[in-house]
Amino acid sequence: MDSSISLTQHVHASPERVWSVISDIPGAETTLSGVESVQMLSDGPYGEGTRWKETRRMMGRSETVEMWVAQSDPPRSTTVKALQGGADYTTRFTLAERNGGTDLTLLFGAEVTQSNRFSRIMLALVGKIGMTMTRKALAKDLGDIAAKAESF
Repeated sequence: MDSSISLTQHVHASPERVWSVISDIPGAETTLSGVESVQMLSDGPYGEGTRWKETRRMMGRSETVEMWVAQSDPPRSTTVKALQGGADYTTRFTLAERNGGTDLTLLFGAEVTQSNRFSRIMLALVGKIGMTMTRKALAKDLGDIAAKAESF
């Protein structure tokens, strides 16, 4: 079962300002209310190959995931990847200037990489609930990013 979510939020700030928020990985724990902590695993500015561990609280428990930048085209788009629990996660942000601000679109996808009978049953049971919770968390992230970019 492969799943995807697409969300767009209009931000009353320039693409460059929105990009500065998205690409500030160390600042994510203060920008994104769902992120408890960030541990950088690579040095240097944001770009392809940047790696970090991000701890989020979901469904009442903390989960730490290693993430990395797979693609970066400032200030137009970036793709972040993660592998966790037999799934390959991709999050793509696209920024488009519109009406003096930015349309920030987030496309999130999950693809099962280790499919066995147990994982298929578990995905069938929690997939819909998990995607609903993920959609809410991602919408909150977009709102947090917008609030930070608009506060400059």
